[in-house]
Amino acid sequence: MNLSGTELFRGLSESEIASLLECLGAAERSYQKKDIILSEGIVTENLGIVLSGMAVVSCDDIWGGTSILGTVAPGSVFAEAYACIPKEPLQVTVSAAEDTSVLFLNIGRVLTTCTSACAFHTQLVRNLLTVCARKSLLLSRRIQHTSSKSIRGRLMSYFSECARHSGSDSFLIPYNRQQLADYLNVDRSAMCSELSKMQKDGLIVYRKNRFLLKT
Repeated sequence: MNLSGTELFRGLSESEIASLLECLGAAERSYQKKDIILSEGIVTENLGIVLSGMAVVSCDDIWGGTSILGTVAPGSVFAEAYACIPKEPLQVTVSAAEDTSVLFLNIGRVLTTCTSACAFHTQLVRNLLTVCARKSLLLSRRIQHTSSKSIRGRLMSYFSECARHSGSDSFLIPYNRQQLADYLNVDRSAMCSELSKMQKDGLIVYRKNRFLLKT
């Protein structure tokens, strides 16, 4: 993919990116659907950029329950917070939702300005800070979506954000039903039942992952 179009490399030309990749310890790896990319409990010194496919970030409890924390689309970064903190074990698992290609960058080399590319290395560090700040906002939004005590309240909170983000009352969501239930921290069957009730009540219309809010 064109890395200059990603948030991490925004503002950099292809030639500048090529120079940076030579000194950042860049390594590309491919994963098949359901492969584990990074396991909970490991320590990593690398941040990852999804080049193609889709990754899912999840967390398991001691009883085997899984919560979906989010997805990582092409061009997006993951594990940057853990990579920035020395010896900090991952509290999440990153897995491939489909066949996925990932570019890994050594965080030590990212944060240390190199002599051959210092003119644009600073821009890379600024971009990384923006990525981290954006992730913090996304976490705050998930907390907001799960703050309602009712399933309907959680669904409407999430759907409202999707509509605002897409600029339309009609939008696609990136989750299947189980993933959406995990993301909102609700029971899948109860959530599906609530979706049906919301459609009967004239609040939404949906078909698979396409939703339309009736306002």
